[in-house]
Amino acid sequence: MRYVVIGAGAIGGTIGGRLAEAGRDVVLVARGAHLAALRESGLTLDEPGRSRTLRLPAAAGVDEIEWQDGDVALLCTKTQDTVPLLDALRALAPDVPVVCAQNGVANERFAAERFSSVQAMCVVLPAEHLRPGRVVAYSTPVPGILDLGRYPDGVDTITEGIAADLTAAGFSSRPDPAIMRAKYRKLLLNLANAAEAACGPDDPGLRDLAGAARDEGEKCLAAAGIDVQSREEERARRDALITERPVDGAARQGGSTWQSLRRGAGSVEAEFLNGEIVALGRAHEVPTPVNALLLDTVAEMAAGTEAPGGRDAQQLLAAVR
Repeated sequence: MRYVVIGAGAIGGTIGGRLAEAGRDVVLVARGAHLAALRESGLTLDEPGRSRTLRLPAAAGVDEIEWQDGDVALLCTKTQDTVPLLDALRALAPDVPVVCAQNGVANERFAAERFSSVQAMCVVLPAEHLRPGRVVAYSTPVPGILDLGRYPDGVDTITEGIAADLTAAGFSSRPDPAIMRAKYRKLLLNLANAAEAACGPDDPGLRDLAGAARDEGEKCLAAAGIDVQSREEERARRDALITERPVDGAARQGGSTWQSLRRGAGSVEAEFLNGEIVALGRAHEVPTPVNALLLDTVAEMAAGTEAPGGRDAQQLLAAVR
C-alpha cells in the first residue's frame, strides 16, 4: 500500500514520517508555509530523545497525486476541512479506501456517503505542530495508539494490513470490529479541547468546566442509545502505552484546538466535537448549555484570531449556571 497522508500536521506528520521510516511508501499532502518547508527542508519529526529530518514527497492537494491501485487515503485534517477534500478525492479516485484518522464521529459519516471502503481510526497520539516543517510527538514507549476498523463495524484485509504497517512503524495498532465505541469515548474526552483552548491548560477551573462538558456528553449519548466504550476499557488500553515526556526540555503546550488558536488557523473543530453533543441534546431533549457555550466561545476566538487562554473557566461555568 502507498499511504497518501492528507493533512501532514501533528497527527499526519507523525504517522506519515514513521511509516516512511518503516519502509512504507508515503506521500504527504499539506498547504501554505508548512508545505513550503516540507519541500525545501523536509519534515523534522521530534520525539523524546530523538530528532530526525525526513525527505518525503509532498503535494499541495489531492489533485497533484497520481492515484493508483493500492493507494490508501489517510485523512488527518480537522473535520471542518473534510467534506471538500472528500468531494475532490471522489472525483479523482472514487475507489480508494479512506481512513479517518480524525477526532469526532462525523468524518466517517461524510466519507461513507462518498466511498464504499471507509476505515475509522481512533487516534491517541499526543503531538504538536506549531512551526512549519516540524512535528513533535511526546509519548513513550509508543508514539500513539491507532486502532481501526471498518465503518460502521467489522474488519477486513485492509484493516489488518494498515494495522500491521502501523505496528511495524512503532505504533500500537490493532483491528477493532467495534471501533466506533472507542471513537465515541474519544469524543467525550475531546469535549475538553474547547475548554482548554479557551482558558489555557493551567486555569484552576479547567477541570470543573471540562467535567461539566463531559457529563452533558455522557447523558446525550445515553439518551441516544449509542454504545460507548467504558472509561475502564479506555484506560486499560492507554495507561501502559501513552506517557508524555518533554522534548528538548519542553512539554506539550496544548491539544489540537489550542494549537489551532495558537497558529491563528481561523477555524476550530469544536462544531464537530462539542457541536455533536449539542445536536444530540436537541434531538433527545437533553440540556447542553456548557457545550453550547464552549462551542460559541472558541468559534468566536478563532474568527477573531484570538490567542488561546484568554477566558476564565469559572466565569464560563457561572454564565451557564
